[in-house]
Amino acid sequence: MATVLNRIDEYSVATNQGDDYRPSADEPFMNARQQAYFRQKLYDWKEAILRESLGTLSQLQIDSLREPDLTDRASSETDWSIELRTRDRQRKLVSKIDAALRRLDEGEYGYCEVTGEPISLQRLEARPIATMTVEAQERHERNEKVSRDD
Repeated sequence: MATVLNRIDEYSVATNQGDDYRPSADEPFMNARQQAYFRQKLYDWKEAILRESLGTLSQLQIDSLREPDLTDRASSETDWSIELRTRDRQRKLVSKIDAALRRLDEGEYGYCEVTGEPISLQRLEARPIATMTVEAQERHERNEKVSRDD
């Protein structure tokens, strides 16, 4: 966790772009400033997830599932089950964030893995881990549905 926080601080200092910068279609696609912006966005997202997971771990250690009432215990177990499933989904999300960071390092970030075309800045802003353009994603989902129906 400390390593992640140190890297975030390094990128904050290196980019020195402030909170008001937003990538624009008027500038070259995936220029250094846009790359720094999305790298920071991905690191911030990852750091928030890791912070939440640490909170869950500490809460699990503090709380006890030894409620004397059977109904209370069942309710607590259900709550923790939901919380742990959420953490598992976020664990998978962290691996997708790491993959996006690798793509940034390799110069492939922001380009569709199917067509090679640039992914729109609006899509990357909404889903920084996107690997396909909207059109390619829709085709992929249609093909997936057709193969599922067979």
